[in-house]
Amino acid sequence: MAVSFVVPFRLVKSYYYTIIRTIVSSPQLNIELEMRRLNQRKQFTKTLDLFDKHQNRGTLTDRIIVQALKACTQLGSLERGQNIHKKLSSQLKNDIYVQTSLIHFYMQCGRVNDAQRVFDSCVNKNMVHYGAMMKGFIRNNMPEKSIETFKNADDQDAIVLGLLFNSCAQARTAEALDFGKRVWFSTSDIHRKHEYTVVTAFDMFIKCDDISNAEKVFNRMKRIVVTYGQMMKCYNDHDMPMKTINLYEKMKNEKIEANPIIFLLVISACAELGLESRCRLIASQIPSSMLSDPDLQTTLIHMWGKVACVKEAKQIFDQIDTPNCALYTAMINAYGLNGMGYDAIQLYHRMPAEMKNEKTHVCALNACSHSGLVNECRSIFAKISIKSNYIYTAMIDCLSRSFFFDEAKQLIEEFERHQPPYLLMYMSVLSGARNRNDVSLARQITQRIRQLGHVDNDNLASASVLFTNILASSGDLEEASQLRFEMEQSDRTHPRTEEIYDELHRIEKELIEHGHKFDSSWITREMMAGETVASILNSHSERLALAYNFIQRPVPPRIQIVKNLRICGDCHAAIKLISRIRRCEIFIRDANRIDHFSDGKCSCNDHF
Repeated sequence: MAVSFVVPFRLVKSYYYTIIRTIVSSPQLNIELEMRRLNQRKQFTKTLDLFDKHQNRGTLTDRIIVQALKACTQLGSLERGQNIHKKLSSQLKNDIYVQTSLIHFYMQCGRVNDAQRVFDSCVNKNMVHYGAMMKGFIRNNMPEKSIETFKNADDQDAIVLGLLFNSCAQARTAEALDFGKRVWFSTSDIHRKHEYTVVTAFDMFIKCDDISNAEKVFNRMKRIVVTYGQMMKCYNDHDMPMKTINLYEKMKNEKIEANPIIFLLVISACAELGLESRCRLIASQIPSSMLSDPDLQTTLIHMWGKVACVKEAKQIFDQIDTPNCALYTAMINAYGLNGMGYDAIQLYHRMPAEMKNEKTHVCALNACSHSGLVNECRSIFAKISIKSNYIYTAMIDCLSRSFFFDEAKQLIEEFERHQPPYLLMYMSVLSGARNRNDVSLARQITQRIRQLGHVDNDNLASASVLFTNILASSGDLEEASQLRFEMEQSDRTHPRTEEIYDELHRIEKELIEHGHKFDSSWITREMMAGETVASILNSHSERLALAYNFIQRPVPPRIQIVKNLRICGDCHAAIKLISRIRRCEIFIRDANRIDHFSDGKCSCNDHF
């Protein structure tokens, strides 16, 4: 659920009417007051009817014109407002309140050029004029024009500063952020303490991804549940889940009550961290009154699925009488992530056909892929009428995992007859080729990827490892060795490094005693002096993480590891054996699935 954030423009409106006005004669005042009351009741047509009756009987005042233009604005009555504008006397055309009301009217009607003409005709412009123009540009999605208007103002007040920050937030460009930042840090302390200015500056930094300055403003502002939600969403969007959770704790300490949106953000952060204990703690703090919220239910199912607690996910799903599309999809995905392909397919077929969307199809296909259910995957794929790049990729991944490479390549060719190449399809084939040790296919796909000209940022880490393996398989051992060496250096920065590697040696000895043969085919660089096949494979990240868990006291009976790369064949075989030797459950989650290791077996049935 997206977090809504409303900047208090009511402060702008009230700003326009703060100057003491000259009291006019009683009949005119009564007309103006009655028009104001009608507008407040949203009876805008009656306001204009009253205006029509009065304009032929007496003198029109600026306040009467303002109320009439307000009614025209709310009704979107361009012609009516234009007629009022044409009949104005020179004196009224020079009135500040009439001028700003005309600017507002034209901007609301999308007539930016007409508003600009009114603004240009104003002789003695002040902050009210500039504010009206900036607000109008923002409404018409022209933030750059609003920023330029600000630059032309001789002076600034808190309201105009706030409108500038709103403009920068809407523009979301490096140039806009840089200018907004300079203005924020150079403005007076009085304005930097103004509620409207602070809130809009915070919004600017959040929307322009300037987390550091957003945090600084957040720490000095009056914090409410909405601003906490904004900061948490920013952290989640930038893969900083622990900061979201820490902020939730800070919120509790400040006695601010969390709403469903806050829990959605915190639950999402917990799912990303992948720590079961943290998930259980947060879930226990959700008030029962909120648990019927469909968005919250969906996010909880997703969270439990990500931490291998399928039972808890199913308990939530089974309590829902009429699940919606998001709930079905979340549960199918939870099954698929945890190697329960048949359960995922059964639920997919139970789901009403009209509810299924692209994401549902992808989750079902992925569930088949992670459980080796190739025929079932083919059947689902064939029945999908509109096939996107994500749907094709899921099918190709399933075929590649089970080594149906010719069929996978045919699907890529079929897709590219009508669509541009999609990198992830090739990455899926590469992963399968590496698992099969098919050097010829790896070389062929590598050449094709090089023709694409780039590697998508989201897959850069995975691609780095795959390219290293491909280079090694293709005989380019020098570059492969260098890349692998650079990646391995990052593994020796932990404060308990010595203990971790001592534990790795103990694990290595136990594996050998129980018959494990270290598979040198998963080594993609030349061995250096003093290295062994076992020492190189033991440096893989999941083994280092396992060793770290085993040096904890007490040793956790259930170990969870989160990584962004697929597990190699030797690590997969070794960890199955470790789960039996050490009598523990091990859960390894990568970008695509969760492997459950227990008593020498894995939930994927070796379709990793």
